[in-house]
Amino acid sequence: MTRHEPHVEEADENNLDVGKPKDWAAGLPGVYHSMQPALKHMGIERSARTLLAMNQKQGFDCMSCAWPDPSGHRSTFEYCENGAKAVTWEATPVTVCSDFWAEHPISELRGRSEYWLGMQGRLTEPVYKAAGSQHYRPVDWDTAIEIVAEKLKSLASPDEAAFYTSGRASNEAAFLYQLFVRGYGTNNLPDCSNMCHESSGVAMGETLGVGKATVSYDDFLTTDLLIVMGQNPGTNHPRMLTAMEQQKENGGQIVAINPLPEAGLRRFKNPQKPRGVVGRGTDLADQFLQIRAGGDMALLQAVSKRVLDAEDRNPGGVLDHEFITEHCDGLAELREHLSHLDEPSIREATGLRSEEIDELAERYMTADSVIVCWAMGVTQQRNGVGTIKEIINLLLLRGNFGRPGAGAAPIRGHSNVQGDRTMGIWEQMPASFLDTLGEEFSFDPPREHGVDSVDAVRGMRDGAIRFFLSLGGNFASAMSDTGATEAAMEHLEMNVQISTKLNRSHTVVGQEALILPTLGRTEIDVQASGPQFVSVEDTVSAVHSSQGRVDPVAPNLLSEIAIISRIAHAVLGGRIAADWQGFEANYDLIRDHISHVVPGCGDYNRRIREKDGFLLANGPRDSRTFNTGTGRARMTVNQLDPMNCPPDRLILQTMRSHDQFNTTIYGYNDRYRGIKKGRHVLFVNPEDLARLGFSDGDLVDVHGESTDGKDRVLRSFRAVSYPSAQGCAAVYYPEGNVLVPLDDTVQGSNTPISKGVIIRLEHAAAAPVGDSSQEKAPAAR
Repeated sequence: MTRHEPHVEEADENNLDVGKPKDWAAGLPGVYHSMQPALKHMGIERSARTLLAMNQKQGFDCMSCAWPDPSGHRSTFEYCENGAKAVTWEATPVTVCSDFWAEHPISELRGRSEYWLGMQGRLTEPVYKAAGSQHYRPVDWDTAIEIVAEKLKSLASPDEAAFYTSGRASNEAAFLYQLFVRGYGTNNLPDCSNMCHESSGVAMGETLGVGKATVSYDDFLTTDLLIVMGQNPGTNHPRMLTAMEQQKENGGQIVAINPLPEAGLRRFKNPQKPRGVVGRGTDLADQFLQIRAGGDMALLQAVSKRVLDAEDRNPGGVLDHEFITEHCDGLAELREHLSHLDEPSIREATGLRSEEIDELAERYMTADSVIVCWAMGVTQQRNGVGTIKEIINLLLLRGNFGRPGAGAAPIRGHSNVQGDRTMGIWEQMPASFLDTLGEEFSFDPPREHGVDSVDAVRGMRDGAIRFFLSLGGNFASAMSDTGATEAAMEHLEMNVQISTKLNRSHTVVGQEALILPTLGRTEIDVQASGPQFVSVEDTVSAVHSSQGRVDPVAPNLLSEIAIISRIAHAVLGGRIAADWQGFEANYDLIRDHISHVVPGCGDYNRRIREKDGFLLANGPRDSRTFNTGTGRARMTVNQLDPMNCPPDRLILQTMRSHDQFNTTIYGYNDRYRGIKKGRHVLFVNPEDLARLGFSDGDLVDVHGESTDGKDRVLRSFRAVSYPSAQGCAAVYYPEGNVLVPLDDTVQGSNTPISKGVIIRLEHAAAAPVGDSSQEKAPAAR
């Protein structure tokens, strides 16, 4: 097999270009940065066949974020800049040839950047690293499947294996995967949600009885007030800007709450409208609250207290008493708790003036309908679960559930992470699901809870987990505490990755490793019964089909479903009543079982073929019903525990650049923040830089501080003077994961605390960028 050898240059951080941050998002530059890489890497025909089918009815779903598609008319160009980059990255005709593996030992690949690895092209054949080898070598599919199956059958217990899932996997693949894993005998199903929105699911499940958004797409367009917390839609969910623009055109207001003044929160120049091309565009945030990192709970409690105080001054005029009486518990306890709030402590925790909080409270109380949406700026805080419960408290006070334009909306960051959970990808699926699954396939699923992502790393470290299989994703880079995670993965006896392209997780290997290449979303999937399609669920519980439009980049690729089916058949045989070969041949058979097992998915094959798909039922949204222990929504009391950051320290958050999606790096151009040609950047408020004895442009070593006493370090990062909240700093993800301790997690969700690392700065020492003095992972064995 041959390929075009890509010319890929690693970033020279010494040539970092720092410019002025933008105060608006998209516009003609968005069009250019969408089309330029597509045309360069795919050509005109392949670009047209992919981009014009993306997010269209009967097309394929974008493999990037989980933002919903419009329910009615869709633009011909129903994609954003980062969606176009994601398609270009996947649908490139560049492939990794057989000779590549002999030419590049794993030790060399491990020294390469994520960008370089991804740019080598699509993986087209299974490869295997034997124990003691420094190289992968091509093998055929039968051999690869046999190696995996024999290892799984040799383990002393099924719990010695962990099975990770990325949010890219389809509903059908996810359902089959969890069936195989539970048929094998374990609930060890960590997934990417453990690292991001697990806090949302926990908080909403306990208070509302559902862990998903309680709004539809149309609600975003009609809400009177949209409060955006800890989210950067301009980079992470760019198509959301169109909905925000429509909401403003409909007379709505927007409040943005974030430590950084992101361009996508301020102004949007819609490139599909004349004023977005030659005019000013649309101003978005009517109020921007530049909150101190970790201060969101204090802000929400302060707003709720102001609402309750206003009700005391005007009894019956502020709260929705009818809704509260009929549907809610806990108001008296909440009122008592908030009566003791200390305003100076609130100002200290938030970094805001009382007048700013007053203004937000007034906007909330005068809005007939309110949506609060949030992302990882909230979920990855130390008090992330409690903060989301405070969002729910605030919305409940005025009955902002179950009516148009009102509700709670966690905005998921990966295209089908929510669908994967619906299909059973969770280490703690309820007994009712397991009972139905067992009845459907004539076996007794394991009942003991499995490991999540953090506990999976602990298990690898301690020798309890010997085998790891990853359905997509890049676990080594996505997880917190990079040094500890990679050292733990080096303990594995076998590391198996189902992937489309090279990434860091292929270079962090223990004794044996395999890479199993798979079809991407853009590609036509033909099986024995004919062309196939799959399905996905977006962040508002809309389920629809996805079908690729271009020929596979290589003839030897298998779909995720085919790979799972073959492994399951080789491992389980007839242990459970599952037709693995039939599932590979005809995906309708999988959907028939989904209809019988997954709540809300009855008659799946018919409903998924409808042009718009279907919307899963949602009690709070549809009927103001709450599936809690009492059948009522719960207002909760959450103890405020502000971060204690000494004056000579800063609070660090990790974040994406504009030129990446999760751990996938498309380039080195974070143009909204003014950064080009590099990523080793620390964003710091100019007053903080001066106060700490540093200047803009200094090279600094960033030391993370934690209770375990380990000195985690990012070395030789460029300090960039940036208008962030005072006392706060920011660094790109995944580089910043080095500083996030494995055991530093959100109480209740076990999510890594990536938005609240205490750091100290020192002038740079002579050491490699990104080096860490903590335990280092050994070379491949």
